[in-house]
Amino acid sequence: MGEKIKLTVYGAEVLCPSCVNLPSSKEQYGWLQAAITRKYGENDVTYKYIDIFNPPEEQPYKGFAERVIEEDMFYPVVLIEDEIVGEGNPRLKTVYRALEDRGLQPQ
Repeated sequence: MGEKIKLTVYGAEVLCPSCVNLPSSKEQYGWLQAAITRKYGENDVTYKYIDIFNPPEEQPYKGFAERVIEEDMFYPVVLIEDEIVGEGNPRLKTVYRALEDRGLQPQ
């Protein structure tokens, strides 16, 4: 595969008000990374976690973090490239489908 696929997770230390019984954003980020690595290997996807309440100054991260807060999105919000593929409680099937749509193949 050529260029790596970028997966970005936007979340917070505090649980989303509607996500009380779910794992934290950081826990879900780690879980997604482990699941994707098991299925596809570790060479074709880059991972980035953004704290929505303390985002980096650079764009598009800062702008999207503000959008998550302003639009009351359920977090974590999972993006593959620039497409939202999960919100609140991301589904592995949906994430896998988005990765495969971009040419990633299971090992």
